[in-house]
Amino acid sequence: MSAEGGTKAIIAALSANLGIAATKFGAWALTGSSSMLAEAIHSVADSGNQLLLLLGGKRAKKAATPEHPFGYGRERYIYAFIVSIVLFSVGGLFALYEAYHKIQHPEPITEWKWVPVAVLVIAIGLESYSFYTAIRESNHTRGKTSWVDFVRRAKAPELPVVLLEDAGALVGLVLALFGVGMTLITGDGIWDGIGTAAIGILLVVIAAILAVETKSLLIGEGANPETLATIESAVLAGSGIERVIHMKTLHLGPEELLVALKIAVPRTERADEVARHIDETEKRIRDAVPIARVIYIEPDIYRARETSDATVTSAPPATA
Repeated sequence: MSAEGGTKAIIAALSANLGIAATKFGAWALTGSSSMLAEAIHSVADSGNQLLLLLGGKRAKKAATPEHPFGYGRERYIYAFIVSIVLFSVGGLFALYEAYHKIQHPEPITEWKWVPVAVLVIAIGLESYSFYTAIRESNHTRGKTSWVDFVRRAKAPELPVVLLEDAGALVGLVLALFGVGMTLITGDGIWDGIGTAAIGILLVVIAAILAVETKSLLIGEGANPETLATIESAVLAGSGIERVIHMKTLHLGPEELLVALKIAVPRTERADEVARHIDETEKRIRDAVPIARVIYIEPDIYRARETSDATVTSAPPATA
């Protein structure tokens, strides 16, 4: 569901951004507004980012090879990280450069004054549709999780990336509308530069958030506490398993989880019985957590740690 929902949100965002970019470039050519140019570059960067996300999703589906035995699921994380770099460099830094130039040499908007306002209002409508699509698709997997936690903890990067991009695009359009509107009202082009600078700062902040969150996924994140509890319950639901000694998990991709377990089996258990219980445990785990594609289970004998040598330090007696 997350992959399908992410693709829908990406396509909606891509369609909106391509149309918006064309109209913004037209408005910039007619008026010379730096806010319009910054927003046009922003839309181009967003369009490129959505193409990168689609490419990452396609490459992640490649079959495992001897060189990459766990597959290519993390390709989606890599391309999401590239998106943050593109948004920072192409979108944010260009907008800040253009703002510096415009503030140093402010120019009023003297021709086609209605064009940038009309383009920005239309763009806000299109971006709102894209943002609504991203919210609707995210709600399928978000559940009762807050939006901040969803962006921070989601294992599929596409929906959080599109959500942040669309939210940033909407705020950026409002900032551009402010800059252009104040320029038209006052006749002072410095407002156009201020609006452009605000857009640049916004894009840099969003890019930094994306980079930090995607970096965590690239390094390797384990399953969330709810999934860990579900796995442990599935393990202990069958016979022949005394306890989970320890468990480690790792996301090989958004929808592929590696589970490594050491379990305690009875001392009197025969080898063939242990093997049967392990097979049954693997089936229970996969039924409970379908994304648990790779499972390693090591049987062992549970040995409680000796505590007789532990030193206990007590508090000194109270004095009257």
